Amino acid sequence: MEEFLQRAQVLIEAIPYIRTFHGKSFIIKYGGNAMINPELKEAVILDIILLKYLGLNPIVVHGGGPEITEMLKRIGKESHFYQGLRVTDQETMKIVNMVLAGKINKELVAMLNRFGGKAVGVSGQDGHLLVAEKKIFPGVKEDLGFVGEVKSVNPEIINLLIRESYIPVVATVGVDTDGEIYNINADTVAGKLAAALGAEKLIILTDVEGIFASPEDSAPISALGIDQAKEMILAGQISGGMVPKVESCIYALQHGVSRTHIIDGRQFHSLLLEVLTDRGIGTMVMA
Repeated sequence: MEEFLQRAQVLIEAIPYIRTFHGKSFIIKYGGNAMINPELKEAVILDIILLKYLGLNPIVVHGGGPEITEMLKRIGKESHFYQGLRVTDQETMKIVNMVLAGKINKELVAMLNRFGGKAVGVSGQDGHLLVAEKKIFPGVKEDLGFVGEVKSVNPEIINLLIRESYIPVVATVGVDTDGEIYNINADTVAGKLAAALGAEKLIILTDVEGIFASPEDSAPISALGIDQAKEMILAGQISGGMVPKVESCIYALQHGVSRTHIIDGRQFHSLLLEVLTDRGIGTMVMA
């Protein structure tokens, strides 16, 4: 009986959060180990479905770096990165599009539907959702190929799916006005989409506990302001693949998103802990 009372108490304590966030949109950037580990993957999928049933509007933006790297290995192609972004020649771009839009996106949609959700997969090419352009790095001589950045977001297709009670699942491949396809960092897309939709929260699932002030620290920074985040990037305290995550949070905050969170996707039900409790996990980047 005590166990059932504890479960009931958890639901009661979640009421204020459910009331506050009812009808609000949440961008969930999904990737890393939480996407590879089957048990974690199922837990994340169930969390997303529960949030939808509670009246929130989760929008899933997914990457797929490890699977892209694995597929490239199979064809004997080595992966190279610059500032956390994959160098993408024409052959790599075909693999990226195949893995993101053709494999991972469909698998996530199938899982969401199988466990009781109602999901639809789209890529940035659909409905001109993500209009892209080639990303230019000043002072960098190497051509990074089909690495793109978001020029504009047309969220009509996402709003349509939300109105019809679907869970949108977005593959981060964009297209320019000439029909050229580009590989766009999923963290960047998540921030841009959160801003375009006027989302309540941007939540980035990653493979670490959060942002650490130094490698010696045992716990991540719980809350981080925009100015401090920028200073840490310049000082190299935030580096590699964490840079686009933090920059995504900063962009979203500067364009009307209320809160952004970088949380540990390796922890079971981290989404529910972040959204429905006052415990707070990971690092909140805030204005």
